[in-house]
Parts: sequence; C-alpha cells; structure tokens
Amino acid sequence: MTEPDVLTRIDGRIGHITLNRPKALHALNLGMCEAMTHALLAWRDDPAVASVLIDHAGERGFCAGGDIRMIAESGAGDGAEARAFFATEYRLNHLLFDYPKPVTAIVDGIVMGGGVGISEPADVSIATERTTYAMPETGIGLFPDVGGGWFLPRLPGFTGTWIALTGARLKAADTVFLGIHSHYMDSDALEAFRLILASDPAYPADIADGLEGDPGEAPVEAHLDAIDRLFCFDRVEEIFDALEADGSEWALAQLAVLKTKSPQSLKVTLKQIRTGATLETFAENMAMEYRLGGRIIATNDFQEGVRAVVVDKDNAPKWSPATLDAVSEQTVEALFAPLADGELTFE
Repeated sequence: MTEPDVLTRIDGRIGHITLNRPKALHALNLGMCEAMTHALLAWRDDPAVASVLIDHAGERGFCAGGDIRMIAESGAGDGAEARAFFATEYRLNHLLFDYPKPVTAIVDGIVMGGGVGISEPADVSIATERTTYAMPETGIGLFPDVGGGWFLPRLPGFTGTWIALTGARLKAADTVFLGIHSHYMDSDALEAFRLILASDPAYPADIADGLEGDPGEAPVEAHLDAIDRLFCFDRVEEIFDALEADGSEWALAQLAVLKTKSPQSLKVTLKQIRTGATLETFAENMAMEYRLGGRIIATNDFQEGVRAVVVDKDNAPKWSPATLDAVSEQTVEALFAPLADGELTFE
C-alpha cells in the first residue's frame, strides 16, 4: 500500500508534518499543500498541540521546490490548475507565517523554491552540513515566489537581491550567518533535538540554542561590501554595468551567471524584490506573487526554461527576448497589474 506524500500526526504534544515524496525530493504538489493546511488548521486551536515540527523522510533533501512540470503544462493551456496550486500553496505559506504556535523546520538537505516557502516562516529553522539553499527561479524563467518578495529584501544589505537574481546556492554557514536559518546542527544531533523537543515541545528555540553547533566561517561575509555596492541598483542593466566596471574575479563570475538567466525574469524579479521591500504585510506580498505567478507561467521564458532544465535537460534555454534592453517596462508592468476579476486575498 502506497504511503501518502505527507505524513501528519500528533506525537505527544507535537503536531508532526513529514514530507514523504523522496523520489521527487519532496517537491510539493497540490495534495501535499492541502494535507499540510488541513493539519495546521486542525492543530491551531487544539490545546493538545504545543508546537509543530516539519521535516522529511529519507536523507536526500528537505524539499526541492514545487511540481514544475504540472505548472508548465497548465501554463501552456488555460493555467487554471497552476493558479489553483499557487492559491493553495501561498495560503499555506501565509498560514505558517501567522501561525500562533511555534513552528520548527529541519532543513536537512536541499531546500529550494517551495521548500523555502514552508520553512522560511518557521520560528526555528535548523540547517545541517547537508543543507543547500537556493532560489534558482530566474534560471527557468520564473521568479523567487513563495514569499521571496518578502523575505529576501529583508536580509542584510542587498544580499537578498544577489540571491534572487543569481540563484546562488548557499550552505549552512551562509544561511545561518544571513539569518535565513536560525540554527545550525550537525545531522547526528537531530535525534537528540527531537527527543528533547518531545519532552518540552513549547520551547523549540531554547532546545535548538542548547544543541547548536558551529557551521564554520560564512564565505559570503567576504563579499558583503561588494554585494551592497553592486546589487543596490533599481535597474538590472545598472547591476550588469556595475559588475563589469568592477572587474574583480568575483564580480565577473556573478555577471557570467546573470547572463545565463532569463532577461525577463531578471527584470521581473528585481521589481518583485524592490516592491516587496515596501509592502506592509506578508499577505500583500503573496497577492502580488499570485498575480505574477498566474501570468508568467504562460510566457515563452517559463515554458522554455522548464523545457531546458526539467524536461529535455539540455540546459540551453533560448530566452525571448534574448537581451535586457529588449524587455520593455510595459511588459514587466503588465505582469504586476491588478487582476481583472479582483484580487485573491491571503489573510
């Protein structure tokens, strides 16, 4: 008998959610988002549940994203299935963001896209030596959704802009240093964390503090000044020019990476990050991302990015427009415009 893609149960006084789709690196589908939402709503006012723990089965990764193939196939048609998925996923993100009980996420392994969306709102997020974090969406013609417009611009300086545009892959030393994850633990300490949490589920942060290890020096620290100087601009063209003018090995490496990304996605993402920084509520950000998501999935670049990276795996997308100057401001603005049939709310 096949197990469900998400396991939900109450262990003692802990509401326990385990992602259970290891062959797909626990990539989220509609059913998984619905199961997590159902459990969280049931536990929200249940006095028998003191806190929530989110983890994953197996050792291959926490969650590598969302069901990209389905989203692309839907986007090539009427987009209804993809929009339904976004609405459910984003409401789950908001539910976690505003959850009244402590939430702990153990991000032991790959955490990207949709995995970021269910772990970033957690009060306690534990990275290990196996953690790899990234928001790589500009490489498939998308944008860093699931709350990226809220969380990324609130990281130190302009590091969130750098992460969003380049899709930089970070290990635990960097994620804990930047505040993306709250704690570092060696993976062999996780069992002790779970055992102590079972006896004292109301205070996961105190337990994590007591078991916290040293992830080592953060490589990103050496580049903070450069990131703030080179990624502070409000136009992608200015960022490109600044990186080229800087001429350092690191700056030119970032420029080379950016040149592989969708020009349209780079412009959309920069506007998303700058706009998200000005919003007053997480719900407003999710409404903005819902508008974007429902539109960008029908674009050439998303369809082509998924083909190149996920389907054919030739990693040679043909972006259209192919250059930054060919992506008009009108095109970008249209993707952010209000919905004709009224806003979807995420309160």
